Amino acid sequence: MQSPDDVIMTSNAIRGIRRKKSSLSEVKVAVLGAPAVGKSALTVRFLTKRYIGEYDHQAENRYKYEVLVDGEPVLFEILDTCPKSEDDTPACESLHWADGFLLVYSITDRRSFNYVRRVKQLLPGDTPLALVGNKGDMVHLRQVSTEEGEILAKDYDCWFSELTAAEQVSQVAEAFHELCREVLNARRMKNKQSLLDRMLGTKSPNIRSYARGKSDSALPRE
Repeated sequence: MQSPDDVIMTSNAIRGIRRKKSSLSEVKVAVLGAPAVGKSALTVRFLTKRYIGEYDHQAENRYKYEVLVDGEPVLFEILDTCPKSEDDTPACESLHWADGFLLVYSITDRRSFNYVRRVKQLLPGDTPLALVGNKGDMVHLRQVSTEEGEILAKDYDCWFSELTAAEQVSQVAEAFHELCREVLNARRMKNKQSLLDRMLGTKSPNIRSYARGKSDSALPRE
């Protein structure tokens, strides 16, 4: 049995793209979900394009990986969480660390679907999300319908896909890429708002001064 660290190191996936760090957008992603839904399989599939069905996964793992998203270099820092049970929720520091969350459940396990709904209540309200129903190749064991996933994603106003880490490479990558797009878009909007606030802040004293000047005309003349 191989650990995720062994898989990453042997494949040299962390080498990524040779770019200056200053040119990279950095995105921190936490992969959240109940035990045994395939979080590590999805993460390692994205990092190495390889599929490993079993992992010696006793603790959280964190990886760094450089990749092009829409032609631009991005440095992913991915936290693969490791709940010990369905009652074990992510640590607060992990939730505040991440720029975005990949919420993963298994279509063959309704309890994992309920776990995602429970964890969502703990997340910061404005943090970008992507929802993934894993094990899409095991439709004969399905417990969660596609429609339920779509409805939940609509409630969360986030991207959604059913896929399988066991058989799909591009679909898994797209889940991480789409979450990256959401994070970068939210960051751009926040920066624009911050710039607008600063611009208005510099103008506001002049506006107040102008208002006071106008009021002088209402004063009685000497």
